[in-house]
Amino acid sequence: MSATTAVEMPEIGATGLTPKEVVQRIESGQSNAVKTSTSRSVQDIVRANVFTLFNGIIFAAMVLVLITGSWRDAVFGFVIIINTGIGIVTELRAKRTLDRLSILVASEFLVHRDGRDVEVPHNEIVLDDLLWIRAGEQVPADGQIIQTWGLELDESMLTGESRTVRHKVGEQVYSGATAVSGMALVKVNAVGSHSYAATLTAQAKVYKKTVSDLNKGINTILKFMTFLVVPLCILLILSQVHTVGGWGTALSTGEWRQAVVSAVAGVVGMIPEGLVLLTSLNFAVAAMRLARHNTLVQELESVETLARVDALNLDKTGTITDGGIAFNRLVMLGSANAAAEQAATQSLYDCCNEEQPNGTGQAVLAGLKAQGYGAGAVESRVPFSSARKWSAVRKSGETWYMGAPEVIISALEGDYSSVLQRVNEYANDGNRVLLVARSTAPLSPRSGLRGAVEGANVSDDPQLDPKAEPVALVLCSEKIREDAERTLAWFREQGVRCRVISGDNPVTVGAIARRVKLTGDHEPVAMDARELPEDVNELARVLENVDVLGRVLPDQKKAIVQALHTQNHVVAMTGDGVNDALAIKEADLGIAMGNAAPATKAVAQVVLVDSKFSHLPDVVARGRQVMANMERVASLFLVKTVYSALISLGVVLTQIPYPYLPRHITYIGALTIGMPAFILALAPNTRRYIPGFLKRVVTFALPGGIATALSVLLAAWVLPPVMGWNVTGDAADLSALRATSAIILFAMGVFVLARVARPLNGWRGVLVAVFAAAGVIGAFVPFVANFFALILPTGATMVATLIALAGSALIFALCLWLAPLVRGLTGKLSRRH
Repeated sequence: MSATTAVEMPEIGATGLTPKEVVQRIESGQSNAVKTSTSRSVQDIVRANVFTLFNGIIFAAMVLVLITGSWRDAVFGFVIIINTGIGIVTELRAKRTLDRLSILVASEFLVHRDGRDVEVPHNEIVLDDLLWIRAGEQVPADGQIIQTWGLELDESMLTGESRTVRHKVGEQVYSGATAVSGMALVKVNAVGSHSYAATLTAQAKVYKKTVSDLNKGINTILKFMTFLVVPLCILLILSQVHTVGGWGTALSTGEWRQAVVSAVAGVVGMIPEGLVLLTSLNFAVAAMRLARHNTLVQELESVETLARVDALNLDKTGTITDGGIAFNRLVMLGSANAAAEQAATQSLYDCCNEEQPNGTGQAVLAGLKAQGYGAGAVESRVPFSSARKWSAVRKSGETWYMGAPEVIISALEGDYSSVLQRVNEYANDGNRVLLVARSTAPLSPRSGLRGAVEGANVSDDPQLDPKAEPVALVLCSEKIREDAERTLAWFREQGVRCRVISGDNPVTVGAIARRVKLTGDHEPVAMDARELPEDVNELARVLENVDVLGRVLPDQKKAIVQALHTQNHVVAMTGDGVNDALAIKEADLGIAMGNAAPATKAVAQVVLVDSKFSHLPDVVARGRQVMANMERVASLFLVKTVYSALISLGVVLTQIPYPYLPRHITYIGALTIGMPAFILALAPNTRRYIPGFLKRVVTFALPGGIATALSVLLAAWVLPPVMGWNVTGDAADLSALRATSAIILFAMGVFVLARVARPLNGWRGVLVAVFAAAGVIGAFVPFVANFFALILPTGATMVATLIALAGSALIFALCLWLAPLVRGLTGKLSRRH
């Protein structure tokens, strides 16, 4: 606790807590300290990324191969390290961001204890403290107002309402609000984790993994393969041991090693390990590309979610508007000449040109300066007060008033209902309206407005001259972002339904929505959120016909997202205030502006660093590129899964040696799947994502996988008797069969790649040709051929290989021709049933 502050505060009768009472409360946990840990520790993150189903299968296969001493056949295991590293680094970044999350600004606060005022840190405020809240400070704890000297709070960070709120004695104030004027003495009644801001923070800080449709599809494949891998691996080992003469022979001759390596070749081929790695890398590359456009992606999986968004909830302030106020124009009342308009405009400038003008005053000054106006001679002044709602200047024998129309008109004699009607019309168009009035009476003297308690007694304030006459209306509005209308038009064209959800007046929000053409040429339907039903299903029904919602509370924003989820919408939510944090957390994709509250940025998956709404189309387009391309390359990887499973099954059933080695599948997979897939995944693609990823991928992969498996198995069954090879007793003959099978496998891989890369005009055709040539050239390089056990066929073997390749091409074409016929037949049968 610091020493007594030198700031002179008003005298109060209460003494506040004694030092002993403060200590007791701190010891009993009734202080304002809040624990900052997230729901996931570093150990949890590492454990979740290391101990995955995918890693388990690949690691076990790698260990089996290493036990045999054939380390060259274990190179596939490096994918574990890369993929796990990407996952851990990404989630540690998210954890660090969440740990830093704090709505409240840590600083010194003034409390009244033991009869004196002392400054204490945020964490040392205790329950029942008498807390001074002064202009410019953020409320550190919830409390009830004991005394007030014109306290006015900006609660937009909590409620979303952009207007300030004047509080009275007995009213509750909440942590996270900011005092913009006046002062109050508050008795603290909620501290630490029980305060309003801490409650919001705690809910926002709960870790929530982004659900990825792509990852779900891949995990479904992995889970399905697990049921096959374990029993199939055991059966493969048994079958391979049988081909070398049984366990006795295998153990005595060391052939068991080859049996294990052969079994692993089947297992590894069934796992689309490169797809898991490529998915992570592709997300990371997309995130880096977006970063160059001032868009920060905090969770890699959220890149994919961008492609699926069909409902976008927009916060008005900070998203459509930039939070600032702009002076539009001065509208003269009645008939007026140019000289009268100039006098009124100059007087408006002088009224706003006070020592510390508020936001509206600053906007008027900026607008009039741009028109060439400057400070005029002022004899006396009454500064603007949020309590009075008006200001005044005396100049050249006249008094000019400027302020809230309803306040000024209510103090005037005469009927000015027509003026109020015009005020309401302008307000309904989204304007903030001020009134300029003129009087010949002098300003009344000021009193009771001094020191820390300025404006304490409103009855002592100067009074308006009831004989003053309204002269002009001042129209101001929130600054609409230049890119808002264009961006919203893009979303409409893309079939994304946009809604504006704000804490402000629904009429004002509706007017702004109309100005930015939220619903195109149609009038946006606005509604007061206080009329919304609490039942989620009923709320979902109402939302279908509503475009703009005003007076929305933080919990309602969250409920709106939940209601849209019941209708299977993929929801994105933008915002900048703490009041948006819960809804952003609940949404499938949370998007925060760069000038948002720390709490909001910390829970969002995407942050628009420079707060430009116009980046959103780029963000969505990037997500669509990732998803459309990953669907293309997932088909490529799944072909390998299909043919590996079928070949393994054929080997088990017919008890033949496995037709190729793990290193063969590593080489072929890299050239026909892995490297081409990475290039294809980064290609431009603007196709909107359509649900059904897994079904389409499987449908595409089956014909190519079946054709490849049939080609390799037929070669393994037919060639040995035709060529006179003893594949179970002669290592050279087995090597010849495996070399031929590898060539067939490579050729089929090129066929599948060509099908995936279509259309083959332009760079896609070159891509296929380059990797096909690379595979052939590699076989002629001694080091590569030796490392990957590549053998070029000669003589009769060459002839047999060419015949087998021709047969493989025929099988591939036949399977592609039959595939649509089979799909059509199964579709008819399913419709009948």
